[in-house]
Amino acid sequence: MNKKWEYYNSDEKKIKEISEKFEISELLATVLVNRDITDDEDIKVFLNPTRNDFHDPYLMPDMKIAVDRIIEGIKKQEKIMIYGDYDVDGITSITVLSKFLKELGLNVGTYIPNRLDEGYGLNQEAIKQIADEGYKLIITVDCGISGTEEVNYAYSLGMEVIITDHHEPLDELPKALAVIDCKRKDNKYPFNSLAGVGVAFKLIQAIGMKLKLDEKEYLKYLDIVCIGTISDIVPLIDENRVIAKLGLKLVKQTNSPAVKALLKVAGYSEINSNTVSFGIAPRINACGRMGHERDALNLFLTENIVEANKITEKLDSYNKQRQTIEKKIFEEAISKIEKDKIDEKKTIVLGSENWHHGVIGIVASKITELYFKPSILICFEGENGKGSGRSIPGFDLHDALCKSSDYLEKYGGHEMAVGLSLKKSQFENFKAKFEKIAEEAEIAEIMPVIKIDKEINLKDISLENIESLKLLEPFGESNKTPIFIYKNLKIDSIRALSEGKHLKLTLKDNNTIINAIGFNMGKYSEEYLIGDKVDIIGVLETNTFNGIKNVQINMKDMRKSY
Repeated sequence: MNKKWEYYNSDEKKIKEISEKFEISELLATVLVNRDITDDEDIKVFLNPTRNDFHDPYLMPDMKIAVDRIIEGIKKQEKIMIYGDYDVDGITSITVLSKFLKELGLNVGTYIPNRLDEGYGLNQEAIKQIADEGYKLIITVDCGISGTEEVNYAYSLGMEVIITDHHEPLDELPKALAVIDCKRKDNKYPFNSLAGVGVAFKLIQAIGMKLKLDEKEYLKYLDIVCIGTISDIVPLIDENRVIAKLGLKLVKQTNSPAVKALLKVAGYSEINSNTVSFGIAPRINACGRMGHERDALNLFLTENIVEANKITEKLDSYNKQRQTIEKKIFEEAISKIEKDKIDEKKTIVLGSENWHHGVIGIVASKITELYFKPSILICFEGENGKGSGRSIPGFDLHDALCKSSDYLEKYGGHEMAVGLSLKKSQFENFKAKFEKIAEEAEIAEIMPVIKIDKEINLKDISLENIESLKLLEPFGESNKTPIFIYKNLKIDSIRALSEGKHLKLTLKDNNTIINAIGFNMGKYSEEYLIGDKVDIIGVLETNTFNGIKNVQINMKDMRKSY
């Protein structure tokens, strides 16, 4: 697949100025300028955020109303139910809010809908059960903004509702007592991209401020808030960066039995955003995907390390089950695509009777990544189908579903990811309509773009430079790992690894050897020869072998030099 290489238009004068003023490498200063972080105060906060860099929680809509009502509940010793989602963001949101409120003496219950039976968000059966158990107040976390009917139903049963969410609201807000969501049209909060757990954290911060608690009483949860934030793939800028950067420091010295147990089973030698994204998050999410969401919450709520280790073993087994099912669905999907030449179309829409709808979203992501086309996978149970879709930059998936709504029962999501349901009888109609929308959007003209921060040479290849770039961590959405280009290198050795999947190279700049690896780039071993001159783009990283640390380039693409 051809990829477009695109350079940032860097201001060299500004780079030198920042490098000298802050005593940082020019490589690091280049990345800051490319990310448009050039103001002195912004640079200080970005590189070294502190607890003083949080925004005032009372700037959030309805925050005072929510805090006053919760404090009233504390005084009256009411039963309060926290209702969340089954993913990492939801689980960590429930954990942070419930633990904090329990420490204030509240009788707190927790509810997570089962993904396979109930689906996402508020539902009336759950609300009836909560009312029957004598709860007077429901606080939603990471959900609720679209639950207009469900909120009305809760009030009809004599309960009040406080919504805390971070998703896009509908045209009309639910008639809850308070709706804390910075994506509201009347929002005045300076940052509107917090994860659900970030909003829950702001609520406990606001309660702590009102009750004049020591700030450590809410800051101590930043390890868990950080895990939910990084896992939810929100932009790691502004307040999310403060949460992630400070939170990762706490993760390294965590007192949470859950976090300790998850770090142990994940087995990462270094704790950073990758540890969370690829070591911790998949194990928690596997619970919800496989229908065991309560185990994930029980893990985070326990204070017993022995119990935490036992539950984590379960999470690990669920994750292995998920991986097995995911691999099977992926292989079946690829077989269908190749057999029916679906990859020649503008979109990939597949359906099957045997697929697990808790896993198809991950497979859709992999198919979109592999073919660079919007993909939707649907699993059918009788006449009903549930699906998940993923998109490519430049094609609004949610908008495409809006235009195809005549063939859908329900749908929701955003530009890059959606969920939907439809009748089996409408599958072919939907597929044809979706393909037509993509054709009209001239989707074939969209190419994957790799943004290059800077051209580097031999003097830039040093362990000191790599260490300096670590100040940019944690990496994630809106703060991607810096990509560099190195031109006119001579291939010294080239071979495929892992049955042809990956690529291992040694490259020469004059007489200096540079190591490089290319994951999922094994096919290049058949296209290039020893002695070829190449330009490569990739990430500077370290590789330790036999106790010796060396610089390695993790390649993202390669071309012959001209």
